[in-house]
Amino acid sequence: QVQLVESGGGLVQAGGSLRLSCAASGRSFADYHMGWFRQVPGKERDFVAAMTWSGNIYYADSVKGRFTISRDNPKNLGYLEMNSLKPEDTAVYYCAAATSFIVRASASYRYWGQGTQVTVSS
Repeated sequence: QVQLVESGGGLVQAGGSLRLSCAASGRSFADYHMGWFRQVPGKERDFVAAMTWSGNIYYADSVKGRFTISRDNPKNLGYLEMNSLKPEDTAVYYCAAATSFIVRASASYRYWGQGTQVTVSS
């Protein structure tokens, strides 16, 4: 199994940028598909982006063109580069991993980090 720890969240003004990191430990990160989700209180956890172990990339329409997912398998790290941030991007962001998954379905990811808060002020 793999353990995930997110970092890099914080407070940023609208139009700004943040880079989230996801540090994996345990089994090799290269064996997993990786995803990023976000959640605001009282709402479901929403898909943001995913990257398969083979390098296929998927984005939610709401972040396409602004967010970039990437991974560094030798370092067991995943990233979410977030640019042109909007107040509606405010949420807790979670890194997730799975050996098999349905890209946008949070229930199909087996492993989750604890989340990191991103707050975008207007």
